[in-house]
Amino acid sequence: MSAPNTEIPGPADYPHDELLGAYERMSRIRAFEDRLHIENLTGDIPGFIHLYAGEEAIAVGVCDNLRKSDYISSTHRGHGHCLAKGCEVRPMMCEIFGKDEGLCRGKGGSMHIADLSVGMLGANGIVGGGPPLAIGAALSAKTLGTDGVGVSFTGDGGSNQGTTFEALNMAVVLKLPAIFVFENNGMGEATGAAFAVGSHDIAGRAASFGLPAVKVDGTDYFAVRAAAKQAVERARAGEGPSAIEATAVRFYGHFEGDAGLYRTAEQLQEFKDTRDPLKIFRQQVAGIIDGSELDAIDAAAAADVDEAVAYARAAAWPDASEVATDVYASY
Repeated sequence: MSAPNTEIPGPADYPHDELLGAYERMSRIRAFEDRLHIENLTGDIPGFIHLYAGEEAIAVGVCDNLRKSDYISSTHRGHGHCLAKGCEVRPMMCEIFGKDEGLCRGKGGSMHIADLSVGMLGANGIVGGGPPLAIGAALSAKTLGTDGVGVSFTGDGGSNQGTTFEALNMAVVLKLPAIFVFENNGMGEATGAAFAVGSHDIAGRAASFGLPAVKVDGTDYFAVRAAAKQAVERARAGEGPSAIEATAVRFYGHFEGDAGLYRTAEQLQEFKDTRDPLKIFRQQVAGIIDGSELDAIDAAAAADVDEAVAYARAAAWPDASEVATDVYASY
């Protein structure tokens, strides 16, 4: 496993507006997920929901290095990736509520949100289904000479899948502008990564395929952004793929309704006290950004999500005549 660059830019190295923007994106994801945790209890949301709270610094830290024309693939825990890549809150909420104004006309729901206009190839209900999609985008970029990159977000559980191994190998063989981001939140559903990942080192295992791989603290926005910057620059320069293992903790269960008996309440509270990306960011920018500015961002994010929920509830359902549209492609 290659060593990460020890010169990680800190808060003082970024313009004030960039810092506020990064926090705003993380705050929006947190507000979105916290509100869905509440809304799910009403029984008005069809399908399963897997919340991303606790991992915000990974999605934002990576996507802040990307262009709108770059592509990402996601997982079943995809809301954070969608928002970080530029999907809008209102049509996302409509999609989750199954409404016609949703990004996928209400047919995808939480686990299949996609928006190709911003380079979001889709959340994915298939564990390990994202890496092959990302290398497809990377191959397209290389073939067409667009200077684009393809990024896959994959969990620690998905890191064990054969599709992931095949994608890693193909990316190296074809020297693709691909980046594999492994979000290690320690739990593949209810199975600990310490048990399920035989090597106990996702980055090291990825490196064995012949590409640079680093492990970073996924709760530290600046560490993630720096690692992703190196990987993106390498990809755009034609030097091939890279992998990043980012460690974090999800604050909610595997899915909404998960009793979470594999973690104690004390453990979860400790995680929220010590490994919250938003709290850590606030500590890092103390003395550079006034806390009141960040409080205002939190309030605005919550208000935007409140508005989106109200809008989605009142929005129209898809017409029954549309049931077979956007299902099959004709070539």
